[in-house]
Amino acid sequence: MTASLYARLSAPFRPYAGAVRAVNKVLTLSVYIAYPALLLFLLLTRDHRLLRAVITPGVSFIALSFFRKWCNAPRPYEVLDITPLIPKDTKGNSFPSRHVFSVFVIDMAFWWVCPPLGGVFLAIGVLIALIRVIGGVHFPRDVLAGAVMGAACGAVGFWLIP
Repeated sequence: MTASLYARLSAPFRPYAGAVRAVNKVLTLSVYIAYPALLLFLLLTRDHRLLRAVITPGVSFIALSFFRKWCNAPRPYEVLDITPLIPKDTKGNSFPSRHVFSVFVIDMAFWWVCPPLGGVFLAIGVLIALIRVIGGVHFPRDVLAGAVMGAACGAVGFWLIP
């Protein structure tokens, strides 16, 4: 992505930068509230899937954090002459997007327990990925990698490991 491409991509949203930030926060918060609610539901119903619903995202998140630290890829606002719509002063750790990864691995937990809610969180994940790029805090490759890696970790943890 170039600075001019980012400028064209973000231009329609610049007058609504506050709304972009608010939607980013609300969507992210909705996932981070829904996931503990899912775990609480599994606990209260004594569902045997609880342990896996805790371990799969937890282990995946830790592994991704180490991988991301190792990559230490710069963020768009570090390498392009842009002002992001989502203010952030973090240096590096852009690849892969941990926000998007988290949403997608949590989404896989919802697919595993309640597929209709999995569809809802898939849509939320796509929106968060778009907002993170439009907001100027991630490159498209960062959110794509986060989504693929989150979905893959969830698929392995929830369906492939006996």
